[in-house]
Parts: sequence; structure tokens; C-alpha cells
Amino acid sequence: MKYLLISISALFLFTACSGKKYFEPEDVSNNIVLSKESLPSSITSINKIGATLEDKKFLTKNGISTIELPEGYDFLNLTEDGKVIATNYLDKILIGNEEKTIKDVVVAASLKDGKLALVYSNNTIELQDMATSKTLFKEYLPLSLANDTRITNPYFMGNLVLFPTLNGKVIIVSMINFESIKNIAVDPDNEFNNIISLNVIESSQTLIVASPNKIVSISPKEVISKDYEVRDVIVNKEDIYVATIDGQIKKLTPNLNEVASKKFKYAKIHALAFTDSLYAVESQGFLINITKDFSKDVIYDFSFDNEERMIAIGNKIYFDSQYITLP
Repeated sequence: MKYLLISISALFLFTACSGKKYFEPEDVSNNIVLSKESLPSSITSINKIGATLEDKKFLTKNGISTIELPEGYDFLNLTEDGKVIATNYLDKILIGNEEKTIKDVVVAASLKDGKLALVYSNNTIELQDMATSKTLFKEYLPLSLANDTRITNPYFMGNLVLFPTLNGKVIIVSMINFESIKNIAVDPDNEFNNIISLNVIESSQTLIVASPNKIVSISPKEVISKDYEVRDVIVNKEDIYVATIDGQIKKLTPNLNEVASKKFKYAKIHALAFTDSLYAVESQGFLINITKDFSKDVIYDFSFDNEERMIAIGNKIYFDSQYITLP
């Protein structure tokens, strides 16, 4: 009986493993030229817009920094004039060369016109005057115990500051009277529901917000939401591109109408990037390229260690040991 049970267990394990499905495209091309360069050291932490390296340099839309962060600090954001904002995940943040003591752990921050917007690990949000450290606005929100690592920074838009919270909301605060004027529940019901993407389509003044489970379009006229199991989302001009957990890549309008979609069976998309066309990094070692109008796609061999940390910023994809520039 003992040996029978072992045999049955072994058979079950084999069947379970052999039943696992992987993306296996039939037509794969090698006809792509990618500029590959080494990173000075490995990636230790990532947020939505950047990453920190082991040697304390950091990655942003401007590439690899020429300066190093102090020991113990991780990159959060850049100011409008290019100063780095970093946190020690204890009691301080760094803005340029200025170290500022904060009472709680900061996980997201933005600075504009002397006003500092902060999101804390306990899901408190605060707006401070940088010159005086005076609190202009503060709100204590419910604790969020499970968060996606792609935490998004606050966003200044005209006379408003938008706080993406850790419990699936966007709190909009007036920069005139420093009061909350709108509370938008993006994804309040799921376990992993912090805001992972926040973009503004300037032409229509439409805010595109995403959690791991939902995308919301907020315009002066209406609020529209759609459920997606999101792997990644990027906005290019007026186009929204979404990769889902089940291997779909979709193109949406600002009001979330689906204009095009492609399904890659069993594909696990790590990241999306856009140059003149859309690129998607797939976990089994493929790079999917889709034309802007979704009329054509090409799949390229693209070997990498899918256990490595990865982030796509602009036309570059960074891994633990190297990065590539997309054509």
C-alpha cells in the first residue's frame, strides 16, 4: 500500500508538471538588431518609473544616473528640475542633496512648486510645504497589508494633486484651499489593489488609472471603469495598451473602448514598451512586436533569465545585468 501511494503521488506530480502550459509560438524570427549594454551593477529595487542599483546608482527616463544615492536610500521619483527623490524606508527622504526627516515610512513622493506630496506605508497621504515643513493636507486611510510593488507616485495636475493610495483609491486635493475635492474608488474590493499606473492624456485632460485588477478613465465628463487582470499598462499619446494575465494585449481609447486586441496563448507578459510600435517581453524568452495599428505582429527570440528583476522605461528594457535599447 505504501508503494502504491508513492506511485500515485509521483504520477500526480508528473501529470501536474506535464500539464503546465507555456507560450510556444510557431513562427519565430531572429531578424532584429538590439543594442545590448551592461549595467554597472544589479537591480535591487523597482517602482513604476525607476529602479535602484546595488552600487546606489539609479535608473530613470534619463537612463543610468551619474550620481549615487546615499547608502540605505532607494529611488522614488524625480522633481521637475531633475533632482532625485529617494527614501530610506525608515524616517527620512532625500530631495537632491537635502535630507528631510519624516515621521513615517515614505513609499511614494512628488514635488512641485515647493509642495511635497507623500504616500506613507501605512496608507496615510500628506501634502507639505517644503520651506516650512508645515502640513497643508493630511488624511489617514485604511491599512493595506498586501501591495503590488509597482507603487505609483502622486501626480500634480494644474491646481490639483492626485494621491494614488495603497487601498485602490485616488484622492484629489485642491492646491488652492488644500481640501479633498474628490475621492475615486478605483479598486476597493480586491486584496492587491494599490494604484500601479497613473497617466494623464493631456489633449482630453483624461486621467488613466490602473490597479492590478481594473483600469479607470476619469475625464471632466465621466468616469469609466473596466475589469482587467493587468500584467502591465502603458499610455502613448492618446493610446492605452494593456497586457493581461491570460496573454492578451489590447489597445484602448481614452474612454476605454477596445479598438484592437491580440491573444498569445499561454504567454506571460513581463513588461510593455513603446517606440514607433509596441513591444512586449514574454517570460519564455520572446519579444513580441506589434505595429501601432495592430495589423501585424512579429515574435523574436529574446533570451533572458525570467527570475531577474526587469523594468521597461521609455525605449529601454533593464535587467539585473544588462539593458537593451529597442529599435
